[in-house]
Amino acid sequence: MTDAFTGKTWWIVGASDGLGAALAKMIAMRGAHVILSARSEDKLNDLATSLPNATVLPMDVTDAKSVLTATPRAQHADAMLYCVGTYEQMNARDWDAKAVERMIDTNFTGAARVLAGVVPHYVTRGFGHIMLIGSLSGYRGLPAAVGYSASKAALMHLAENLLIDLKGSGVNVQIANPGFIKTRLTAKNDFDMPQIMTADVAATHVLKAIDSGRFETAFPRPFAWVFKWGRYLPRGLFNKLF
Repeated sequence: MTDAFTGKTWWIVGASDGLGAALAKMIAMRGAHVILSARSEDKLNDLATSLPNATVLPMDVTDAKSVLTATPRAQHADAMLYCVGTYEQMNARDWDAKAVERMIDTNFTGAARVLAGVVPHYVTRGFGHIMLIGSLSGYRGLPAAVGYSASKAALMHLAENLLIDLKGSGVNVQIANPGFIKTRLTAKNDFDMPQIMTADVAATHVLKAIDSGRFETAFPRPFAWVFKWGRYLPRGLFNKLF
């Protein structure tokens, strides 16, 4: 099995908090140079000082100019990991247009902006690695998840497009779909969150997924099975479960 980390450079988009920061630490400990991107330069600088080999590259994925400025400085990386996400619990009856648009722009359109600079470069040089962080919520429509669930489903679908189109190009595509992770975002939830994980536990799952080489990984089990295989249940039964 090829080592995906030692001596490689990983561009981690969304590295300032939560899962992104945990992944940056673990990937750096695996012997990779990490390029850290997010909006908060102060948080990135604090993280970089604790890592053996890190470069800070501030970028706002919702700002096309910011992405266009940053991408040329990071597209030389061996791999890009997109771990940017925002979330607001929202029922369709309480539709907040700005919040929905913000979730879509951050979780999906932002990824498309970054990939626009990464994919053609990786294809031209003949190698590269793309890991996208989706969500179990993207497998099927869920209650009170307007904006978030749809944006993650779009990201998961995009990963499938890339997998098909980039076959034989030398570019490896993967997606990891986690369940609940303890972050400032899930702290907003007022409902039970089965098998909720710390960011470190979730990051360990993602690294195992990268090492495995498989395209799609959903975790934690057995909670993930409810979503992944729930796609094949009659819609009425699935909705009743939730």
